[in-house]
Amino acid sequence: MAVRLRMLNRVVTNVYDEALRPLGLKVSQMNILVVVALMGLPRPTDLGEALHIDVSTLSRNLERMKNRGWLELLSDDNDGRAQQVRLTSEGRQLLETAAGFWEAAQSQVIATLGAEMVQQLTTSSDRIRTKS
Repeated sequence: MAVRLRMLNRVVTNVYDEALRPLGLKVSQMNILVVVALMGLPRPTDLGEALHIDVSTLSRNLERMKNRGWLELLSDDNDGRAQQVRLTSEGRQLLETAAGFWEAAQSQVIATLGAEMVQQLTTSSDRIRTKS
């Protein structure tokens, strides 16, 4: 099962990465932009939990996205250790522009996997999310 899921993950990730490539964006970064937009001003820890990714992977992505001007890290306390993540205006514009590219990739994935498989994946991921 693990081999099949990893293969499926690579195939689907490649579809999205190819679709988003003209924007200089990867699917993992798109996910971060979307979740930050939905959460408002999340702390990196909350963002990692929402995305189910480890702290080091998230930190690397946040740093790259900050350097590209898509996100900013704001101090949340007096000594500057706690941080919140916020979309910049460039990040918000990128997210809006990327929506059409995302939808094209989504259609391609649904056509490749079939609507029934997509529904099964949605149901399974919803079940996992409610258990975490």
